[in-house]
Order: sequence, then C-alpha cells, then structure tokens
Amino acid sequence: MKFLDQVKIYVKAGNGGDGSPSFRREKFIEFGGPDGGDGGKGGSIILKAEQNLNTLIDYRYQQHHKAQRGENGSGQNRTGKSGENLILNVPLGTQVFEEDNKTLLYDFTKIGEEFVAANGGKGGLGNTRFKSSTNRAPKKYTKGIIGEEFIIWLQLKTIADIGIIGLPNAGKSSLLAAITNANPKIANYQFTTLNPNLGVASYDNKEITIADIPGLIEGAHEGTGLGTQFLKHIERCKSLLHLIDITNKDLIKAYNQVKNELKNYSSELLKKKELIVLNKIDLVDDKIVKKLVDNFSKSKKCEVLTLSTLEKKSVSKIKAKLISYVS
Repeated sequence: MKFLDQVKIYVKAGNGGDGSPSFRREKFIEFGGPDGGDGGKGGSIILKAEQNLNTLIDYRYQQHHKAQRGENGSGQNRTGKSGENLILNVPLGTQVFEEDNKTLLYDFTKIGEEFVAANGGKGGLGNTRFKSSTNRAPKKYTKGIIGEEFIIWLQLKTIADIGIIGLPNAGKSSLLAAITNANPKIANYQFTTLNPNLGVASYDNKEITIADIPGLIEGAHEGTGLGTQFLKHIERCKSLLHLIDITNKDLIKAYNQVKNELKNYSSELLKKKELIVLNKIDLVDDKIVKKLVDNFSKSKKCEVLTLSTLEKKSVSKIKAKLISYVS
C-alpha cells in the first residue's frame, strides 16, 4: 500500500428536497385543501477516524465526494425521504484544514471520532405548512436548501508512542522489523525508507506503537535528501528513539546532525524524552564498544544503550526499555 499523508478533496452535501404544493383530490370531497408534504433533508458528509487505516491514498484517486439529496415531498402530507449521510473513513491522526491548508477545522485523536465536514440542506416546506384561518388553500411552498460544499485538505500526522529517528542506514527499519509486526523494506543503501512505517511491539502483555521515520541528513531542513516533510509524524510521539550506527567515525557528529535538523524543524521536538541506542555492535569488538559508549555518554544526559538486531536478548532489552518510556 502506498503512503500518502496529504490530499485535497471536494465535499458536497446533499440538497434538501422540495416541499410539495399538492391539494387533496378525492371524490365527494369538495374542499380537500392543501396536503403537500415537506421535502427530506439532504445527506451530510461525515469524516470518521478508522483504526485500520494509516494512509490517505484512497482520496488521491477519488477526490470528489457527494452525499445523497433529500427526496421531494408529495401529496397526502408525505414527507420526502432524507438523503443518506456519506461516511468517509480517515486514519487516526488526520487533521482537517480549510481550502487555504492553514486553518485547522478538526483533529482526529481518538478512534471512532466523527466530524461533519458538510451539512446537508434542510427540506423545503409543503403547502400544508402555510394553511391558516385566513388562507385555507395556500399555493405557497418552499424549495429545499442547498447542501454545503467545500474544498478541504486532509493531513495525516501519525500517532505513535515511540518515533525512531537517525541518519540514513542506521538500522531503523531493521529495528522496527525486529521488535514489531511490521515488514519494512530493508537494504544496505541510503534512503531505503521513503515513507514512515508503523509497527506494534508487545512485551509483558503491553503494547506500544512505533514509527520509523525516513533518515535525516545534514541540510534536510533545506530540502536535502528527503527533506523534513515526514518529521510531522513524530510531533505526537511520546518519546524518541535516536538510533546511531556505532561504526560511524564520529558518533557525536552523527548525533548532532540529526538533533540540528529536529531543531530547525521545530524546537518542540527537542523537549521530548529521548533514548539513544548505538546499533550494529556485532560489527565491533566488545572492548571497543565499551570505550565508544563511555566516551559518547559523557556529554549526554539521556540514557544510552547498545543494540544488535541479530541478538534476541539485545532486542528484548530494547523492547522492555521502550515499554518503560511510555508507561
């Protein structure tokens, strides 16, 4: 399934049905009087947060959405049938913006939440409504009100407990595959991950959602590499797991590169709780690993752990630690 986190769509609610100008016509009833019913209400466009969705790709291929109009009223005071509402399912974390793509209308943060994007028009009044003591045979009736129509933007900000950040090829996808049920693409070259991946990790009957964010390189905030377009997906994460390849020649530089890009995107990201993990320790001698960790940890206030995704014990240790970071 392709990933899409922003899309523009057109929504049109149903028009209300017209009222009826009917008069009663029956044998032996000389003065039947008005019996026109009201028109039915038009259907509304309703957005609903769905748990099993994680992309907006469906709305790329169908961008126009119209709800059913209400039926017209008819004789014998019969009200027209209301149009059915059109439910549009969106992923949890979707934000709804006006046509300017800046004015926020709604933010989906809970499964099952609903937002009426366009209200259906009210049905018109039949001539029975205008009957009075001075006007026994009104011919007046009203047409249904036109349903609302808008152009709106949908933007997806993934909701996850942990966001994995780091330079390209640091092993983020390998870690996600090792500790969750996700199956991200894994390869030995930069920018293997082109879109955020989500997975669920289980440990001691507890579950956490983890997001793997595409790698950041120096100058990403200026558009270098994949840019910072996907950093919005960690804005809602409770904590960050900063993964660093321990075989890098300069671990401090590798760490600061990513932190600087976070800062240039939003200083709020620097306030999140952080866990640093030095990955690929299976490629380095144990004594050298200890030395590298000791030197790297001196200037860091957060916790620093080591990892080899090839060792189950190492992976379990990370899973247990991540659970503690969100509980």
